Amino acid sequence: MMRFVSQRLTSALSRATTANVAATPAVSGARLMSSHGVKETDEEFDARYVSFFSRPDIDGWEIRKGMSDLFGMDLIPEPKIICAALRACRRVNDYALTVRYLEALHMKCKTNKDLWPYVVQEIKPTLDELGTNLPADLGYDKPELALKSVFDVHG
Repeated sequence: MMRFVSQRLTSALSRATTANVAATPAVSGARLMSSHGVKETDEEFDARYVSFFSRPDIDGWEIRKGMSDLFGMDLIPEPKIICAALRACRRVNDYALTVRYLEALHMKCKTNKDLWPYVVQEIKPTLDELGTNLPADLGYDKPELALKSVFDVHG
């Protein structure tokens, strides 16, 4: 009896899978990711992320997701987006996320030496308002357990 039921179940699953594979085309004719529709302007992009980080019901996971999306793009966020993200970190009371965000932003700005001082200059009022320090002010710019260079041991 059990063998009969298992054979019937196996054949039914086999038919359902085969019918599903036959109905799905092997090669799609169009890519869904690249649409040639309306392009988003820089102002709309900035407004979208500022409104995303300004939501009152945002939680830590959504902040991390938004930051990850931003850092995955080939851009450095505008200071108003950075300030909105810092305020979101303050709303969820996650200081560590704030510091990590600033560290990641600093690493992203290393391609242009003039960029990081500009970003710091622009976000400094928000940092002062929130009582947040830069990673360099906390000593995170120097490795804590780094060994001395072997070439500097004798002098």
